[in-house]
Amino acid sequence: MLIVVVAVLLSVLLGALLVIPQLKKTGNSKTAQKSSTSKVSKTYTKAEISLHNKKTDCWIIIKDKVVYDVTSYVEEHPGGDAILAHAGDDSTEGFFGPQHATRVFDMIDDFYIGDLEH
Repeated sequence: MLIVVVAVLLSVLLGALLVIPQLKKTGNSKTAQKSSTSKVSKTYTKAEISLHNKKTDCWIIIKDKVVYDVTSYVEEHPGGDAILAHAGDDSTEGFFGPQHATRVFDMIDDFYIGDLEH
């Protein structure tokens, strides 16, 4: 009887460990999908973007045209604080650097918030 109870508890715990991260990712991508698929695209000036230049509020520009809010990713960034090198500014060179795996190109759309005003 005790073995059955322990097995059930372990199964529930393991299931929670597998499901919770997936729910977290799904929540982020739903928000991102709403932003990236919305018909009206928000535009930001370089001055506005430059205000978002810290670990707790990090926006970046890619290719001098697209704006991403990567604040929620800063702590997860495998390169540590390197992501902050161009926070609030153009991060194209670092983004397309050899250190990034191809999956980064699939992930970035999740953080899209608008375009750079020219």
